[in-house]
Amino acid sequence: MGGPLIALTGATGFIGRHLLQSLSRRGFRVRVLLRRPIEVPDGASSAVVGDLTRPMNMAAALAGVDAVVHSAGLSPTMSGRPEDDFRSSNTEATLRLAEAAVRARVQRFVFLSSIRAQTGISAPGIVTEADSPAPTEAYGRSKLAAETALAGTGLDWVALRPVLVYGAGVKGNVATLLQLARSAAPLPFASLDARRSLVSVESLAEAVAVALEAPGPLRRPMIVAEPDALTLGEMVAALRSGLGRRAGLLPAPVALLGLACRLAGQEAAYARLSTSLVARADALPALGWVPGGTARDGLERFARAQA
Repeated sequence: MGGPLIALTGATGFIGRHLLQSLSRRGFRVRVLLRRPIEVPDGASSAVVGDLTRPMNMAAALAGVDAVVHSAGLSPTMSGRPEDDFRSSNTEATLRLAEAAVRARVQRFVFLSSIRAQTGISAPGIVTEADSPAPTEAYGRSKLAAETALAGTGLDWVALRPVLVYGAGVKGNVATLLQLARSAAPLPFASLDARRSLVSVESLAEAVAVALEAPGPLRRPMIVAEPDALTLGEMVAALRSGLGRRAGLLPAPVALLGLACRLAGQEAAYARLSTSLVARADALPALGWVPGGTARDGLERFARAQA
């Protein structure tokens, strides 16, 4: 018998690996949906092989499943992808899986969306779920289109919109930031006052569990963010504290940092350094979600575990 049976996509990715372990520890039985025939990952009760981007019969994969957690998709770190690729991987594949879930009488569909379905890389004020979504690039538009498609299926669905996620195995911007924190050099970030919201992968996994267990129907997007937003300097200071080191931050003119980034061909990086994206989670705490702590403390723990 055991607990409810969850079908999980993306179980070999950064977030999916954590979800698999977290859900298994909570007593869920997890069936992973894999693109390639590999060994069943630790924590999974079973596995089904198939490619969500191609037509396939999902009846066997979803037989007896109580809920779907869909974390697979094309991320913005996979550079060089045209808009059609994001639409195929993030929108059309989600809709096909959701339609199969309807036929299989799945009780709930939890979709790992993104804060980028709500807004661009920055926002002038605090982003909330009450704001009208306004994505500014292909990745965010594909996630929002997937949410809209889910709303038309009749499923009891929820789209979780996490901000920047950190934790063991992370890649991209957070991995680069950890590498900078490990360096011995002082870093010229003390003058940057732009703030960014973050969430640990453990807190995100807890949000997924809350979404699975909450009384329904839900049928809405929900922001996932820890309660504090940090400047880049505060992020580095927290990471270096976890590594047992002093912050080592120096002031530098913001315009000079911008010039250095542009000369290095890192305009996108400067856009994140110099602008804020602060988001507030309202719906999830109302359902009982409690983040594992502040982002500052979470970054310290993360770095300490990587030391």
